[in-house]
Amino acid sequence: MDAAQGLGQRWAAYRPTKGLLFWAAAAGAVATIVVGFAWGGWVTGGSAKRMAEAAAASSRDQLVAAICVERFQAGGDAQAQLAALKLLQVYSRGSFIEKGGWAVMPDKSSASRAATSLCANQLVAL
Repeated sequence: MDAAQGLGQRWAAYRPTKGLLFWAAAAGAVATIVVGFAWGGWVTGGSAKRMAEAAAASSRDQLVAAICVERFQAGGDAQAQLAALKLLQVYSRGSFIEKGGWAVMPDKSSASRAATSLCANQLVAL
């Protein structure tokens, strides 16, 4: 190889070995996987399933909380109940909502703790 050759001419004359091509392809595949899982947002099937189940549970709880607020406000003594709810400590508000039955859906025997807490927080924020 002549030192006077340009970069383009040296590039055109270069012939990599099969081993070098194999390892370059393997390194490219590994780099793609690492970048994809670390920064690209890729997840495994199990992680995706857990995330979907958590999102479904959260959306159910939010829906139940919205229905709970509507039921609570539709009650005849809503203002008195709201005053009593606001007097309670934060940790006991969920049980107050559960005892009132506002967060219990027709097909369930009891409300979830997350739904009653969300309902209580929304009612106190009114």
